[in-house]
Amino acid sequence: MRFFTGLHQPSDAKHFDAAFVSVNRLRDRKSGFEVGDWIMDSGAFTEISKYGHYRHEVGDYAAQIKRWSTNGNMLAAVSQDFMCEAWIVEKTGLSVEIHQQLTIERYDALMQCDVGGAYIMPVLQGYDPQDYVRHIEMYGDRLAHGAWVGVGSVCKRNGDPRAIENVLLAIHAKRPDLRLHGFGLKSTALSSWIVTELLHTADSMAWSFHARINGRNGNDWKEAKVWTDKINRRPMQYGLFME
Repeated sequence: MRFFTGLHQPSDAKHFDAAFVSVNRLRDRKSGFEVGDWIMDSGAFTEISKYGHYRHEVGDYAAQIKRWSTNGNMLAAVSQDFMCEAWIVEKTGLSVEIHQQLTIERYDALMQCDVGGAYIMPVLQGYDPQDYVRHIEMYGDRLAHGAWVGVGSVCKRNGDPRAIENVLLAIHAKRPDLRLHGFGLKSTALSSWIVTELLHTADSMAWSFHARINGRNGNDWKEAKVWTDKINRRPMQYGLFME
C-alpha cells in the first residue's frame, strides 16, 4: 500500500514522495508549487459536512483539475462524491442510495469535461458493507477492470478497524480486481494487515490532529514527515489476500 500525506499547504508537498492536496487549497493560488506524485482531492468532506452540497459546479472543478494537471505528477483527481455517514445523511435529508446516485451523476458529468487528460478517481460510497456492493452494481461498466477507486465514508471509523475491514472485504469479494484507495485513514486502521493488504493506496491528515492534541503545531510539515515515516516503516504483514 502506498501512503499519500494530506497537507494543509501545497508548498509543503515538495518534502514528500506522495502528497494529497485538496482543491480548496488551490482555488485561490496564483502560481504552481513543487510536488512529485500527488492526488487532488475534491474537498468533498468540507463541502458536504459544512454546507450539505457542493458550492462549485462540476465544470468549475474540472477547470481546476485541468489547470493543475501538469503541475508535478498528478496521478488522479478524486470525483465529487457524497459521504454516507448517518450525520451527513441527516444533514442533507437524503438517503444513502440517493447519495450514491448523486456521486455517480457527478462522476459522469466530470467524465464529460476537459480535465487535461487527468485520471478521475471514482468513489464507492455507502455505510454498511452491502451498500458498497450495491454501489459497485450501480456503477456498472463505468468501473473498468483494475480501476483505481476510492472508498468513502471510512475516515470516521478509524477507531473500529473491523468495520473498515468488513467494508473492504465486501468490495474485494465483489470486485477483487479493483485497486482501492482509503480516504483519511489513521494509524489505528492502518495497523490492520487486512486493511493494508486490501488497499492499493491511502491518505491521511491525522498527523495534524495528533500534533495539536499533543500541544504542537498542527500546520508544521515536519510533524507530517515524522508521522508519514512511521506509517511507511510499519512492519509488512502478509496474509490471505496477497497474490
